[in-house]
Amino acid sequence: MKNKKALIVDLDNTVYPVKSIGEQLFAPLFELMQEYGWTPGTDRFEGVKEDIMRRPFQKVADDNGFNAELVQRALELLRTTEYTGEMNPYADYESLRRLPADKYLVTTGFEKLQRSKVRQLGIEADFKKVSVVDPDVSDLSKADIFKAIMHEENLKPEDVLVIGDDPESEIAAARSLGMDTFLYEKEKAHPRAEATCRGSNFGDLENIFRLK
Repeated sequence: MKNKKALIVDLDNTVYPVKSIGEQLFAPLFELMQEYGWTPGTDRFEGVKEDIMRRPFQKVADDNGFNAELVQRALELLRTTEYTGEMNPYADYESLRRLPADKYLVTTGFEKLQRSKVRQLGIEADFKKVSVVDPDVSDLSKADIFKAIMHEENLKPEDVLVIGDDPESEIAAARSLGMDTFLYEKEKAHPRAEATCRGSNFGDLENIFRLK
């Protein structure tokens, strides 16, 4: 396989597990949901909580028929939310950090919140650029950011490897552009998802891909 000059990496559930901070981070949102009839402990409520820790809030709200007023109040809440607690990357993140290629972090979410996670993780210096795709303020997609990185760095799709946990987000965006992908899955939640390769440890990358 062609040498990879650049790695594009997702943040949530790729660099660190959202569950490690999710209950604390989203507690105000979960309390707000209860004001609109969502009952803690029910399968529906717990399922949506899990979804909120995996996917952009706007998509979760659309898919679950959130009340319009609830959506508006939740957006107002999440736009100003920051995380200031302790955060730690997955233990195998060090293997990713050591890989000899330029790295770009591309994450979807609320700008202020995502930037605070990067700050608390202490990982900004590991990346040549950190980009936040914020659906609340822009129609840009991850594919748009990937294309911009290629243009700015004079890269071809075959020069880039995209690493992430979500087959419907960064993996799909990369595949649409002809980029190789590494589906990072700790819980093996997507056995039928299409990706160039997959694994549960960043150490696997050294054995799969030749890097520059």
